[in-house]
Amino acid sequence: MKKNNGFIKGALCGALAVLLVAGLVSCGSRMNKASAGKEEVVDNETEDKLEMLQQLIDGSYLGDVDEDALQSGIYKGYINGLADPYSVYYDKEETEQLLETTSGEYSGIGAVLSQNRETGIITILQVYDDSPAQKAGIQDNDILYKVEGEEVTGVDLTEVVSNIKGEEGTEVKMTVLRGDANDEVEVTAVRGKVEAQTVKYEMKDGQVGYIRVSEFDSVTYDQYKAAIEDLEGQGMKGLVVDLRNNPGGNLATVCDMLDLMLPEGLIVYTEDKDGKRSEETSDEEHQFKLPMTVLVNGNSASASEIYAGAIQDYGLGEIIGTQTYGKGVVQQIFDLKDGTCVKLTIAEYFTPKGRNINGKGITPDVEVEYEADKANPEADNQLDKALEVIKGNM
Repeated sequence: MKKNNGFIKGALCGALAVLLVAGLVSCGSRMNKASAGKEEVVDNETEDKLEMLQQLIDGSYLGDVDEDALQSGIYKGYINGLADPYSVYYDKEETEQLLETTSGEYSGIGAVLSQNRETGIITILQVYDDSPAQKAGIQDNDILYKVEGEEVTGVDLTEVVSNIKGEEGTEVKMTVLRGDANDEVEVTAVRGKVEAQTVKYEMKDGQVGYIRVSEFDSVTYDQYKAAIEDLEGQGMKGLVVDLRNNPGGNLATVCDMLDLMLPEGLIVYTEDKDGKRSEETSDEEHQFKLPMTVLVNGNSASASEIYAGAIQDYGLGEIIGTQTYGKGVVQQIFDLKDGTCVKLTIAEYFTPKGRNINGKGITPDVEVEYEADKANPEADNQLDKALEVIKGNM
């Protein structure tokens, strides 16, 4: 068992530095939280307790000790103490993987995952075509039960994704639950280079374009723009944008996409803890003028709600489906200058008309519950309604 004198003291200072990026405190000092109107004392009590725990581990703990993991655990625990599901500390490996995820290019299996906020259950929303996941036999709507033999229900989704990703050519073993009977299916996927297939499109009957956006990554804008241009070249007379099961993503990306659709004006604005307002606006160069609808459901969150809210506020199209997730807060990633980072909730966002949908979601203009048709798995009554609404406006 390795021992590292000074580990606890260094870990404590580092943990404080995670949140106090501006360098307002050091170990054993006093922090003034002016916005809260009170002072919070950081004295030696916490450091003493950590040293006591270290002594107990050194003297009594049976197993081997990974002190890097202990130190990282302090930082993670510090951020977890905020009780904010969207604020997370990332170690070096997790930071690298996070940056890959937001770029839309990474080494992994090629699947989109979503986690239920209340149950912690992780569902595979989409399997990319010709991806390692598809080749391994993973299917849309499978429930992810285990990764490398470890149950993942309730585990932070970012951590689960990090464990699934890895070096190209390596294997990852997973267990999924499938169908109404939740049959256990074990699969092994060989990780490969993946560019997120975030946009799929086709022309429906009556020259109505259909674009499905599964997430908002850095690659999504170019894919979306190309889809719009191709459909317009085919003589599109109306458009359905499908954001069902889209968990969100990059704020800049969704704003760029909306700039292709909206007239000149406000796209979205945010307000931070001090009430400082920041605005994202569209210019007059592009505006989509054909009839359109936007499909949403309870898994449409964050950037999806920004998109749907803006289209709804400008009256450019009708929102079809069910109430959205209700994530109306914005996160920012802070580089901690040592290969790690922390993601913190820093602001609330508001639709162009000033709606804050956090905890409430976007209410559709036309509410339609999805009804599965076992006799026809391809049937989609929500999409049928979206097409019907568009054709009625053409």
